[in-house]
Parts: sequence; C-alpha cells; structure tokens
Amino acid sequence: MANGSSAIRAEGLEKSYGKTRALDGLSLSVEEGTVLGLLGPNGAGKTTAVRILTTLLKPDAGHAEVAGLDVVRQADELRSRIGLTGQYAAVDEYLTGYENLEMVGRLYHLPRAYARKRARELLERFDLTDAASRLVKTYSGGMRRRLDLAASLVFSPPVLFLDEPTTGLDPRSRLAMWDIIGELVEGGTTLLLTTQYLDEADRLADRIAVVDTGRVIAEGTADELKARIGGERVELTVSEGSDLAAASRILERHALGEVRMDSERREASATVEGGAGLLAAIVRDLDTTGVEVDDLGLRRPTLDDVFLALTGHVAETDGHRDEEAA
Repeated sequence: MANGSSAIRAEGLEKSYGKTRALDGLSLSVEEGTVLGLLGPNGAGKTTAVRILTTLLKPDAGHAEVAGLDVVRQADELRSRIGLTGQYAAVDEYLTGYENLEMVGRLYHLPRAYARKRARELLERFDLTDAASRLVKTYSGGMRRRLDLAASLVFSPPVLFLDEPTTGLDPRSRLAMWDIIGELVEGGTTLLLTTQYLDEADRLADRIAVVDTGRVIAEGTADELKARIGGERVELTVSEGSDLAAASRILERHALGEVRMDSERREASATVEGGAGLLAAIVRDLDTTGVEVDDLGLRRPTLDDVFLALTGHVAETDGHRDEEAA
C-alpha cells in the first residue's frame, strides 16, 4: 500500500557513452509499495536508468536515492536493500536450481541454515520444486526467468527492479510471471518495471513513465495517459473491392483529427466523440454511399495509441537489447 514516501527518486540523471547520450536529464519518483512502469522504445535509456539506480553505473550528472540511500555515495549499503532481475536470466547453468539460490543467500551472508530454508521456500513459491536438483542448463526459458526472479528475492528486498522480466517468454509463462509480480506488490514490495509490452504496463503498473531519448516525456496512470490523446476511436475494414478512400472521406466528416488508412489491410480509423449514436450515423453514411464493410467498431484508446502519439512509432516487442547492452 502506498504511503506517500518515495522509495526511488531520481533527479536530472545524465549518462553518455562516447557521443551517444543515453540519459538526458531523466527524473522520476516511485512511492513506497507501488509499481512504476518505465516504457520506452529500444535505446530510450531504460536499462541505463536501472543500472544507475542499482549502483551498477555512475551517472555523469544528476542525483538519485533508493530506499533513502544515495546510489553513488552509499552504494555498498544500498546493494543489501535492493533486488534486480535483468533482461537476461543471470543464473549459473552448471549449478542446480537449489544450488543457485543457496549460493545467492551465502553471497548475502545469510546463515547457512537460513539460506537453505529460503532456497526451498522460493523454489516452492516459483513452482520449481520438482526441478530443484536439476542443472539449470536443462531448464526452459520460462523456468530460468522464474529462478532469476527467485534469486533476487532470497533476502526479501524492499525495493525490486525488473528490467524487461518477461522478454522472450511464451504467453503462458508471461501470465505466470505477472501473477508472481502481483503477489510481491501485495506484500509491500516497491517495484520499478521496465517493459516494451504495453499490456504488461497496463496490467501491473500503478503509474507509468514514458521515456524517449533519455528523458521522461509523459507520466501518469494508464487512464490519465490514455485521456491525453482523447476520445474514442472508430475503426473499419472495408470489404474486398469496396472503396477505402470513400470510407475514409465518410470518417473525415465525424473525426476530430486525421483519418489513418492502411490500404493493404483495407482499414481506416479516426478519433471521434459521440459513442454509439455516432457509430449509427457512420453506418447510415456508408450505406448511402454504397461502401460495404467487413468490420466496424468503436473502442477506447490503448497504451499502444499513447505510445504512438508520444514517440511517433509503435512499441517494439520482438527480441531487442537496450543501447548500452549492444
């Protein structure tokens, strides 16, 4: 439950790699017990921000605190209070699942008996008990990601950073990971989540910050961001052989802005106001003009629409690497 105190705060972070500016004055704040979704295209600076906030990089300029500790001056102390799951599972494939978790516990100087107990608890929580004695190199991608997340929780950190935790997972494994993340938040963990999956941010984040060219360009709840682009969208698909241009001209009469067309898919869409009554008027106009449609519908804006409006392009959801990982 949020209490108004900031568990993560960054002000004016800057970071360059040679002539490439990865962060250009990035500022953000995450309240205790909440989830901030950090959205942005490939190369926007999300992973650079996470690496600075988790003490893996030093900023060129700016200031950041996590759990009340300065990420530069108090880095050693801070590392014992945060957890990190990166884009790629950081587990030792030549150890068993159990050995990986026990090793993490020992690295954090947990008593041997407690480290073993904690490893067993997490293997059960992440549905890995049956694979506990198997070498990790035999695990599937989804199992490795779950083990990696389990490793970041061995010492129950109050603040957790998840850098694109579901990259490369199949839909079933993604849903399972979402459930686990939801349980962590219910338990009071503060979470910063970077992702390019917009449905993931919509589902998990209390607030969303959209990052582009190294700085935050928009921030708010999912509903607040959707409201920024306004209105509902009417979308239609004309029948084979029907006049898409004529359908678009009809939409222009009712649209609040530009009508978008996709000739290959025979689709047109526009932002409108008026709800179901407007939809009926469009149907009448289409009938009068003789344009036949295979599909016609009205929907609210999605985060995909927000992302496109703010950054000028759609989100990338295929395999990717952030700018500093290349």
